[in-house]
Amino acid sequence: MSHSGSTLILIMAIAVLAPLLAYAVGRRVPVPLVIFEILLGILIGPDVLGWAHPGELIDGLSQLGLTMLIFLAGYEIEFGKVRGDTLKRAVWAWVAALALGLGTGILLGGGYAKGVFIGVALTSTALGTVLPVLRDAGQLHGRFGSVVMAFGAVGEFGPIIAMALLLSGRAAAESTALLAVFAALTAAAVFWALRPRPPWFSRVIAKTLHSSGQFAVRFVFLLLALMLGASTALGLDVLLGAFAAGLVTRLVLTGAAPESGPEILAKIEAVGFGFLVPVFFVVTGIEFDLDSLLSGGRTLLLLPAFLLLFLVVRGGPIWFLAPRDLDRRDRGGLVLYGSTALPLVVAITTIGVDDHELSAGDAAALVGAGMISVLVFPLLALRLRARAGAEVSPSEAVSGSEPW
Repeated sequence: MSHSGSTLILIMAIAVLAPLLAYAVGRRVPVPLVIFEILLGILIGPDVLGWAHPGELIDGLSQLGLTMLIFLAGYEIEFGKVRGDTLKRAVWAWVAALALGLGTGILLGGGYAKGVFIGVALTSTALGTVLPVLRDAGQLHGRFGSVVMAFGAVGEFGPIIAMALLLSGRAAAESTALLAVFAALTAAAVFWALRPRPPWFSRVIAKTLHSSGQFAVRFVFLLLALMLGASTALGLDVLLGAFAAGLVTRLVLTGAAPESGPEILAKIEAVGFGFLVPVFFVVTGIEFDLDSLLSGGRTLLLLPAFLLLFLVVRGGPIWFLAPRDLDRRDRGGLVLYGSTALPLVVAITTIGVDDHELSAGDAAALVGAGMISVLVFPLLALRLRARAGAEVSPSEAVSGSEPW
C-alpha cells in the first residue's frame, strides 16, 4: 500500500477515535474535538511515531477541509443579526488589532516581511472552531452568540482580505483592484441570490432531498466551486471564495427552500465535519514541526509569547469595543472566543514558510499557540459565563430585534 493510502486510513481512524475521546473526557471537562484530532495527528506524524507522512493526495484533501471549514463559517452568519452598531464595533476592533499586530509582528520578527505574516496571524479568529462550541453549549442563537458571530466573522474575513492585500506579493494597488473585482462579483452573486427562485427550483429540491439526485447538495457545491474559481482566476486566496460562497449559499437556500434549509445544511455539514474538516486538523498535527518547537531556546519561548499576544492584540480591542450592553463576564467571554485562533494561523504560516519569510520554528510556535488557544480559551469562556448561573444573563435577555 502507498504512503498516501496508509496515511489516509490512519487519518480516518483518528477521525473516528477523536469523538469517542471527546465524549469520554467531556463528561468531566469539555475539550474541543479539534484538540484530539491535532494531538493524535502529531502522535502518528514524522516527529513521534513516524506512521503518517503528508503527500499530494493528503495535502489536497487537507486544503479541501480548510475550504469547507471557512465555507461553513460563512454559511453560519445570519445577516439579520450581524449588522448595525455591533458590526461596526467588530470592524473597528479588527482594524485596531491589525495595527497592533503589524507593529508587534515587525518588532518581534525584526523586519517588515516577516512581521506582516506574524501580525496578520495574530488578528484571526477561529470562527469555524468557536461556533460548534457555542452550538453545543446552547449559546449560539442568543444575544451573546450573535455578538460572538459578528466579531468572529470579521476576525475570519478580515485576515483573508489582509492576506490578499499584504501577503500576495503584488503591489497594493493591483491587489486592491483585484479585490474590488471580486467584491463586485460577490455583490452580483448576492443580488442574484436575493431574487425569487422559480417555483420548479423549490420543487426539485424537495423531490430530490431524499433521493440519489440530491439536487440541493450538488447545487451548493456548484456555488462553492464557482466562487473558488472566481477567487483563483483573480489570483486571490481560495479562502476568500469559500467564505463568500458560504454567505451566498445561505441567502439562496433561505429564499428558495426555507423549510429544507436546516436539512440541507446538515447534509453539507456531514460532508464537511464528517470527512474533510477532520482531515485538515489531523494533517495539521502530522505536519506540525514538533522538533523545532522542542529544540528549546527562542522557539519555545515564543509559544507562550504568541499565546499572550493573541489575547492582547486580538482580545484587547474587543474588550474596549464590545457592545455596551454586555456585562463583564460576557465581555470576557467575547474576548476569549475572539482570541481563539488556528485555521488561518496554519494557512498564513504555511504561506510564510513556503515564501521563506517565516522559519519552521516561528511557524511551529504560532501554530502551537493557536492550538493551545483552541484548547484553553473556549473552556475558560464557558466556565466564565457558567459562573453567572443557569439564569439567562442580561445580555441574552435582549431581544434579537433590538437595534444594535
